[in-house]
Amino acid sequence: MKDQLVFQVGDRVWFQRFKKPYRVRASNSLFTICTQPFNLHHSVMYTIIDHEKQIRGTENLIFCMGFESDQDCIEALERLTKGETEVSGRNYVALDVIGHDKKYYSNSADQ
Repeated sequence: MKDQLVFQVGDRVWFQRFKKPYRVRASNSLFTICTQPFNLHHSVMYTIIDHEKQIRGTENLIFCMGFESDQDCIEALERLTKGETEVSGRNYVALDVIGHDKKYYSNSADQ
C-alpha cells in the first residue's frame, strides 16, 4: 500500500486531470474533503479522498447536502467518519494526486 498522504485544512491539492488546485476544507486520518470554485454556478466542485481505499469521488447521496462553507464540509466529514455516508461506488476514480503544498488556511475568496 502507498504511503498515506497527510493533508491539513488549507493545503492545496492537484489532481491529474485538473490544472487548478483544490483546497482542503476538512480532513482527518480517514477522509479529506477538497473544493474548487465553480464560478459559472457561484458554487464549488468537490471531491472526497478516502485514504483507506485510495480513491476519490463524490458523496453517495442522491441529493447533495452542499460543500460551499467550512461548516458544510465539517458536517460531511462527520457523516463519512460515522459511516452514515461514503464515497460513491459509482462516481469515483483511483487517487490521482500529482502535487500538494502546505498553505495556511484563511477565509479569503481564493477557496
